[in-house]
Amino acid sequence: MTERDGQQDVRPGQLLLAEYQSVKDEQKARIGFRDNLLYVTLTVVAAVVAAAAQAAQTAMLLALPPVCVVLGWTYLVNDEKISAAGRYVRQDLGPRLAELAGVDVAFGWEAYHRGDARRVSRKIVQCVVDLLAFCVVPLAALVVYWCGGQVTTGLLVLSLAEAAAVAGLGVFVVRYAVPFAAGGPVGGAAAGD
Repeated sequence: MTERDGQQDVRPGQLLLAEYQSVKDEQKARIGFRDNLLYVTLTVVAAVVAAAAQAAQTAMLLALPPVCVVLGWTYLVNDEKISAAGRYVRQDLGPRLAELAGVDVAFGWEAYHRGDARRVSRKIVQCVVDLLAFCVVPLAALVVYWCGGQVTTGLLVLSLAEAAAVAGLGVFVVRYAVPFAAGGPVGGAAAGD
């Protein structure tokens, strides 16, 4: 910063570095929140399954699909924002700062960590984990309800709507995970870019 007439001038590079820090702080906060959603999901699943088993009421399992869909969608939205922040740093902020600094690349780690040989396998495994946590578990709960012998017409209609919502979430989980291979803009989700 330079001082002129009692005021301080802010240089473009300082603004870009401040923006970078702000983006990274948001990204870090979102990563922590996103990762905790898996633990919350596991806790909710365990609580609902235990309550349903203790009460011998398979209808209680119908609480799992909406909870898993809401938590799964929140997970995906945060994951997409984490990926978007990384893309912004790599494709916009980094190049602008590199140009100002007269260097080839700024924030090299942003691109470097994406180039390892196991990235694709990690993304696939993360997609499977996301599908298990947010889709397979609630679908299994629905199957247990349907096979449990306590099915009523109203709850059957509700459970079918829940199955459709879970399947829709599954489509988004896969859709967000697939673009990492094609480099598409849809998400690059599963484990955050």
